[in-house]
Amino acid sequence: MTTIADIMRTSPVIPVLVIDDVASARPVAEALVAGGLRVLEVTLRTPAALDAIREMKKVPGAIVGAGTVVSGEQFSQVMDAGAEFIVSPGLTERLAEPIIASGVPFLPGVATAGDIMRGLDLGLTHFKFFPAETSGGLKALKALAAPFHQCRFCPTGGITEASAPDWLAFAPVLCVGGSWVAGGTPTAIEAKARAAAALRA
Repeated sequence: MTTIADIMRTSPVIPVLVIDDVASARPVAEALVAGGLRVLEVTLRTPAALDAIREMKKVPGAIVGAGTVVSGEQFSQVMDAGAEFIVSPGLTERLAEPIIASGVPFLPGVATAGDIMRGLDLGLTHFKFFPAETSGGLKALKALAAPFHQCRFCPTGGITEASAPDWLAFAPVLCVGGSWVAGGTPTAIEAKARAAAALRA
């Protein structure tokens, strides 16, 4: 199984996807992958999410994970749906321990030094900085990252096409999460994905 570090290095932007209609899942995934964004995070914010994961898994080249996982029950559900990595908005031992034990790549959310220290205690070094902009933005992450030199981050929350390059220029940031790439027609999505994929070219 691949590692969360490998997944984070696959492309500079991980699309954060809220899928309301499962019929749109595969066309969205195909457009994103065609544009160069292979890592797809399907958030568990809609009833269609689990079926969307199953549909997106059918797209060649797609690496499909589940986001907004907050309970052990959801972890079981997304694994049954074929999720290849797990993203959570925060970090608790109760959620993290079974995910870590399973070996599936895991990207938990952190916003404070205490969160990061809890993750380190669990053997984790790769985190989602969330919600990035309202937690103090790039300035806050730079301050947080300084004492945790071994950690790497995927900032998510409020990041835009305009602000993404600034985040990506900070070495501990391997990628950013963003929803801006996922709107519009498949043609528009592919174009936005292509531009996003080039941010670190």
